Amino acid sequence: ERESRRHRELVERQQADIRARQEREQAAKAAAENRRLEEEARVVAEQKAKEEAARPAAAKPAKSTSGTLHKPAKTEDKTKDAANKRGGARESESSKRRGLKTRGEVGASTSGNAWRGAKGGGRHSRHQQDDRQTSFQAPVEPIVREIHVPETISVADLAHKMAVKATEVIKALMKMGMMVTINQVLDQETAMIIVEELGHQAVAAKLDDPDAFLDVTEEQKDVAVLPRAPVVTVMGHVDHGKTSLLDYIRRAKVAAGEHGGITQHIGAYHVETPRGMITFLDTPGHEAFTAMRARGAKATDIVILVVAADDGVMPQTREAIHHAKAANVPVVVAITKIDKPEANLERVKQELVAESVIPEEYGGDTMFMPVSAKSGDGVDALLEALLLQAEVLELTAPVESPAKGLIVEARLDKGRGPVASLLVLSGTLHKGDVLLVGATFGRIRAMLDENGKSIDSAGPSIPVEILGLSDVPAAGDEAIVLGDEKKAREIALFRQGKFRDVKLAKQQAAKLESMFEQMSDGEVKSLPLIIKADVQGSQEALVQSLVKLSNDEV
Repeated sequence: ERESRRHRELVERQQADIRARQEREQAAKAAAENRRLEEEARVVAEQKAKEEAARPAAAKPAKSTSGTLHKPAKTEDKTKDAANKRGGARESESSKRRGLKTRGEVGASTSGNAWRGAKGGGRHSRHQQDDRQTSFQAPVEPIVREIHVPETISVADLAHKMAVKATEVIKALMKMGMMVTINQVLDQETAMIIVEELGHQAVAAKLDDPDAFLDVTEEQKDVAVLPRAPVVTVMGHVDHGKTSLLDYIRRAKVAAGEHGGITQHIGAYHVETPRGMITFLDTPGHEAFTAMRARGAKATDIVILVVAADDGVMPQTREAIHHAKAANVPVVVAITKIDKPEANLERVKQELVAESVIPEEYGGDTMFMPVSAKSGDGVDALLEALLLQAEVLELTAPVESPAKGLIVEARLDKGRGPVASLLVLSGTLHKGDVLLVGATFGRIRAMLDENGKSIDSAGPSIPVEILGLSDVPAAGDEAIVLGDEKKAREIALFRQGKFRDVKLAKQQAAKLESMFEQMSDGEVKSLPLIIKADVQGSQEALVQSLVKLSNDEV
């Protein structure tokens, strides 16, 4: 609301400035016109005065008709009188013409050139006089153009589209409080405001988007779909035993490798059980890793909600429930640490009922499984429940088609370059495929499973690590296999440029806003920081945590 009010005040101030400027220009024009008319009147008056002074002097000798003895009077011929009469008529006619307020008269009098005769000195001079008289044109109504404004546009390009000088656009931006150069990039919203301000009609333009190529390629032929393994995300509060439970299921010591026993980023594993294969995503439970838990919920089929029997429902437990509900994913509750003396299953159930997670024994649809990651009690029953839930969901995916997947995590490895953890959602991913991931692309040089072993292909619901991308992709980006590397490069470069231009325009706008705030509220100190992290998910969490530390002074 404050932003809209400030924008409205800005527009009103600009309109008042434009009106004042127009009034000043009209007053200046009127004053110039008055001065011109006065000058012409003065010149005509001087010309008439000269003619009046010259006429009596020429007429005096003609009045004396009487002669003397030595100088008799001369009588003029009639022909000469007739000629004089004609000449007089011509003189009076020319004097009348001199009385007209024309630019030619003013020019002749000021330059000292004599006025041309009655015939005007020929055809050529008459054209010149007409040109002088018609050089003034009445003001015409301004042309209103329809300007198509892309997501980003430079000041020079915007001026060219409107057929105005770039200085006009810069002036309009300065009135809005933006100091810009001719090559500076404007975002779409600012450019549209400027177009409307200069009296044209702004339309948000649709670019020739290479992404449209993907819509065509996605229309695949009928491909046979086969049952696939469920993707299960383990969520819950920090230190409630998520990784230890997975550790028991995988029979591998994963938790020991994590910092302080706390999961730092999403781990993706697929487990072969006697009853079938299950893919597990292990998400962090710490408060800072909200974005990673949300990504895990989007990529999953079933959520295991881990709650410690001795601790109950905690803040991140509630958040995990919200993520699962937002993604419309079924939940299976695993109550861990049941072998501890202070374990209280009934209290946990009551707290979960308060969060709208109702167990089957209370008439709900959520399975509650008490398990112990230490002794392994209840783990088999939990796996049975997961596979039963997967059968109900009837999970299928095409196998013989180009692969699609989701980036679970990504990092820059010192020796191997960009490394991305990818969960294959449909199709089969092969080594050597051309992969387009967000604004990056590349040919898969190597593909590793979760144990670090090299593999050549991966089907649906299989997590893999891939090498060969041009840059580190963002976690949560969709990955798609394309048959043409040139097309993948074109789309990736288009997305990079689009992202960079939009980001640059937003940064410039943010800098301006922060400058206004500092000017109005006094000096505000900002602390620039460079965040370096092992993977993108950790970097996101650090940035969000640091932003929360902001206050009125810093």
